[in-house]
Amino acid sequence: MFKIFTPACLALILITNSYAAGDPAAGKDKTAVCVACHGNEGVSITPIWPNLAGQHAEYVRKQLHDFKDEKRKNPQMSPMATPLTDADIEDLSAYYASLNAAAGEAAPTLMVENKTISLAEGEALYRAGNPKTGLAACSACHGPNGTGNAAAKYPALSGQHVEYTVATLKAFKAEERANDDKNVMRTIAGKMTNQEIEAVANYIQGLH
Repeated sequence: MFKIFTPACLALILITNSYAAGDPAAGKDKTAVCVACHGNEGVSITPIWPNLAGQHAEYVRKQLHDFKDEKRKNPQMSPMATPLTDADIEDLSAYYASLNAAAGEAAPTLMVENKTISLAEGEALYRAGNPKTGLAACSACHGPNGTGNAAAKYPALSGQHVEYTVATLKAFKAEERANDDKNVMRTIAGKMTNQEIEAVANYIQGLH
């Protein structure tokens, strides 16, 4: 297993990860129903649920509002978001942004559809995309370290579970998820093969 570290990662996280207008302490007190899926410190123990620790407040806020307003639908999250007030959403977003992001590990190789895929292939997709198919590099929006872009509401990806990233990209590819601004993620995921999705998700899990 490999951990992938890039220079100045911590500094970038501290600079870009703002807490929005909420109160992290108040947000922590409101996580009683969140911890079952997202863990006590925002790191989920079930990989189909995303890690939230260290995620930009701006992104978490948008997703909670989208669940509440039915712009994004999920049988577990939609009912959880519906009763939240604007203040609840601000506080929860600030709390998860205040936590240290999870550090994951990437597998050196993986088997997808009877093909062995190397970690280097996942890195190449993340950093350069696929020029042959017009696939954009993930790093263009999510940064070389996977820290995202708070102002643009592009999420931090580093350390995210493979299973969650794969499920998310496939949902965008199938247009089952459609709350991306200007269809950006649906366009990108639509150009990805299943092998590319698995490869880049594996690389992201070990990216720091």
